[in-house]
Amino acid sequence: MKKLHLSIFALLVTTVLSAQQLEQVSFANASTLTSFGFIADRNVLIRISPEGKIMEWGIEVKADRAEYYAPQLQPYMGRVEYFTDDIDPAIKGKVKSIGTCNFTYYGSSEIASKAGKIRTIGYQAVDYFTNFDNAAQDGKIKLVGSTTFDYYSSFENEMFKGKLKSVANNAITYHSSFDDKLIRGRLKSIGSTNFQWYTSLDIGRSGLKSGSYRQRIGSITYILL
Repeated sequence: MKKLHLSIFALLVTTVLSAQQLEQVSFANASTLTSFGFIADRNVLIRISPEGKIMEWGIEVKADRAEYYAPQLQPYMGRVEYFTDDIDPAIKGKVKSIGTCNFTYYGSSEIASKAGKIRTIGYQAVDYFTNFDNAAQDGKIKLVGSTTFDYYSSFENEMFKGKLKSVANNAITYHSSFDDKLIRGRLKSIGSTNFQWYTSLDIGRSGLKSGSYRQRIGSITYILL
C-alpha cells in the first residue's frame, strides 16, 4: 500500500511539472515569433509574449474532421486570480494564477528591463536577456525552466536579425535578403525539419510547398500562422 501511495504521489508530481512545460511556439507569417504556449491543468493553453507578458489563455479547439484549430481560444471558465493593489506597482493587477498554474513577477527593484515580467510559470523559472546583451536580444525570454532560447543578433542579415534562433537544441533558420522576394524572412528550417515555399517562379502559387503549418518537433508544436 505504501508503494502504491508513493507511485501515485510521483505520478501527480510528474503531471504537475509536465503541465508547465513549453508546448507551442507560434510565428506570424511564418517569420516573426509571436508567442510561447504553455499547457496548464484541464488543457488550458497560456500564451506568453517573447518579452514575458501573458497574452491570452483558454482552450484550443480542433475541428472534428480536419487538422484545423480555431485561431481564437475558447474561454477558460475556471478560477483566475490577480495580484491586488497593495502589491509592488510593477506587479499590481497582473495574473496571479490560472487554475493551478501560479505566476510570480520581477519587482520594481529589479533590472529595469525585467521589472513586471514573469519570473516563474508554475515551477518553471523564467529569465531574460538584458541590456548587457546584444540590442536585438534585450528584454526577450532567455530560458524557461531547462529550456533555453537564443535570438539572432543585430549584426545578422536584415531578414532575420532579432528573430528566434534556437529552442533548446533545435536551431532555427530563415530565408535571407538574398532569396526570392516572396520567401525572404520566412522559416527555412527548425531542427532537422525543412520548410519549402512557393516563390515568384511558381506562377499562380503561394504559401507552403512542403512541410506543415503546424509541425510537431520533439515535444513542441511549432505553428506557422
